[in-house]
Amino acid sequence: MKVDGCLPYRITLTLHAIIDATSPCHNTNGMRPAIASINIANLKHNLRLLKERAQGAEIMAIVKANAYGHGLDLIAPALFDAGCRHFGVTDATEGDKLRRTLPDATSIVLLSGIFDTDDASDAVAAKLTPVITENDQVDLLHAAGFTGSVWIKINTGMQRLGADDPAALIALCSSYGIHIAGIMSHLACADSPEHPLNRAQAEEFAKARSELAPHGAASLLNSAGIISLPHCTFDFIRPGIALYGIEPVTDEPLGVKPVMQLTGRVMQVHQISKGVTLSYGASFTAPKDMQVAVVSLGYGDGLPRQLSNRGAAVCNGIKLPIVGRVCMDFSLVDVSDSNIQSGDTLEFWGEQHSASDVADSIDTIAYELFTGINERVCRRKT
Repeated sequence: MKVDGCLPYRITLTLHAIIDATSPCHNTNGMRPAIASINIANLKHNLRLLKERAQGAEIMAIVKANAYGHGLDLIAPALFDAGCRHFGVTDATEGDKLRRTLPDATSIVLLSGIFDTDDASDAVAAKLTPVITENDQVDLLHAAGFTGSVWIKINTGMQRLGADDPAALIALCSSYGIHIAGIMSHLACADSPEHPLNRAQAEEFAKARSELAPHGAASLLNSAGIISLPHCTFDFIRPGIALYGIEPVTDEPLGVKPVMQLTGRVMQVHQISKGVTLSYGASFTAPKDMQVAVVSLGYGDGLPRQLSNRGAAVCNGIKLPIVGRVCMDFSLVDVSDSNIQSGDTLEFWGEQHSASDVADSIDTIAYELFTGINERVCRRKT
């Protein structure tokens, strides 16, 4: 049996593994002490900042991919509690799950549309709002008895999904009694505010909106777009990564706060002599006598293996180098000249060590770090 957020080892688990800070995961039902602590206050802070930037536009909170790895069952109810009523997910499977979690959400938008008859049936049953780019998708919805609303996606320069003839697609929807929630597009270079494609896409979108009016609302901006094109908020903005505390444009910070703190527990501390090699492949040789901690977090949890011999954990603001190769279930950390002991907790990213900095160190992005967190890592609300 799979339970969202944590991997169950005993049948005594409740339906949703949402564990409060007062009940540490490592003491609960055999959970591994690999913890993603989710700061709900910071999440709500980030939402408030985005609302201030929205200039009256509605927020469509993007919670796809298990809320960017943060735990849909934790994130979505907190956003709803803070006043958010519109949500974006990937597909009908995620949409159905979210509808069960938030039965009163005004709209749950399927950003990848629908793929087959099962998706169309789910869209009917769970009152979902697909994003449509093809006539075949409309036919599937009609065959399933769908009479709800859809968004029409147009390509303005991303060269990904987009309707070739949005006017014809709208006409087909109307002929089937399917309502148009609005039109949307997606920016390719929003995290580079000066990139000329941003303005070109905004102009193309504004032109399409004018031609397709009055067919519903309009939505163009993602998190970075809110900074790069602040006067193009239209009717809905679609923040994703900024909700989770990552600055979408580094040089123009919004003031968001990190929502996830990823930690592991020190299982043992070894005294290592100079010249001894560590971990798989003996890729690290102790240059001196050292103290090395074995920590309960590895690539099987989502800690990137690329951090081997180059990343760090943090405790009390002090960076402690990862030494040797990251293993599936453990990593080794140099804790020489520190007071680290068995049972202590080390942070791999969060308040003390930003996920953006970790991502930059291995030439990736925070999105990949967050969504790579394995289901066996317990998401704990703080």
